[in-house]
Amino acid sequence: MSSSFVPYGRQIVDDDDIAAVVEALRGDWLTSGPAVGRFEAAFAEFVGAAHAVAVSNGTAALHLAMLAADIGPGDEVIVPALTFAASANCVRYVGGRVVFADVDTETLTIDVAHAASLITPRTRAIVAVDYAGLPADLTALRALADRHGLHFVEDACHAPGATCDGRTVGSVADASTFSFHPVKHITTGEGGMITTSSAALAARCRTLRNHGIATDARSREASGTWAYDMVELGYNYRLTDLQCVLGLSQLRKLPAWLERRRAIAARYDAAFASEPRLRRQHVPANRTHAWHLYPVRVCTRDAAGARQAVHAALRAAGIHANVHYRPVYLHSAYRSLGYEPGLCPVAESAYDALLSLPMWPGLAESDQDRVIDIVCSELSRHV
Repeated sequence: MSSSFVPYGRQIVDDDDIAAVVEALRGDWLTSGPAVGRFEAAFAEFVGAAHAVAVSNGTAALHLAMLAADIGPGDEVIVPALTFAASANCVRYVGGRVVFADVDTETLTIDVAHAASLITPRTRAIVAVDYAGLPADLTALRALADRHGLHFVEDACHAPGATCDGRTVGSVADASTFSFHPVKHITTGEGGMITTSSAALAARCRTLRNHGIATDARSREASGTWAYDMVELGYNYRLTDLQCVLGLSQLRKLPAWLERRRAIAARYDAAFASEPRLRRQHVPANRTHAWHLYPVRVCTRDAAGARQAVHAALRAAGIHANVHYRPVYLHSAYRSLGYEPGLCPVAESAYDALLSLPMWPGLAESDQDRVIDIVCSELSRHV
């Protein structure tokens, strides 16, 4: 589709999706019903994990991953600096201390060597972020975590369907987390998922998402009992049946949408291959990209100024570009804790130059051509 306004990302909801939700609305269960388990099973199969736990959003998934790993006060968790704040905030929710690692200059995923240098006796976990849809070096991070006895959490919210060394994102870490926000690959409005190979971790996450209660309403209804026990302090992080049937409908379309995202990325790649003022994200040979974002870095004398000019030119044409991300520790809420600029120089340099161009399966080629023309035209004014 083509429109006067081109978003950087958005959902696609069709008649099949709407029909699935309408059918659920006419059913007996609006929440905590059979659709939740069906969505969990289908998503686990898609990523190749033994278990999946549906939750209310991707941030809730990260929070529960920290709780399930027993991260607490005094514990350190290594997190890449170039990510959305939730990747780090989940550590603070449980009282842990965030230790920021820099990112690799080519891939913008966590620099494994720098992460290794940050490990101390207080380190309990590493969080990897699959930036823009490109998996971090999951094989190396898995080995690093195992060598030091650390919990390995993957923030895979950008990357369902991507792979590293032939393994699908969501099947490598101790816990992998996903988001179903409208700009992500599939949407449930808001929603999230945790995948894991550990039955014990999955069971604990299910308890924690339901106020710490060991059973849910459907299991009690099936067994004919009213009695329940809250075994630990938990949260209301449940995902409704309405959202899960939407998720199931969307999941069936994900392979085709991934193919479309990759085609859009290939067109951008071809258009920008000879543009010296743009740097594209490098995709190593051992990984496949899911292209949640299409990030580029402006390479001019004044990268930040040129980036701003390109952004303004796109906005003037009704095209929404974005910047992903400001290093987390530069936000006021982290600066107040004593984090200072200069901590992760690669992430800071990238932030000054980054721009995310429109990337979603409904992006028309004519609109993509407009994006390409404006970016190249505006960059020609800068050296």
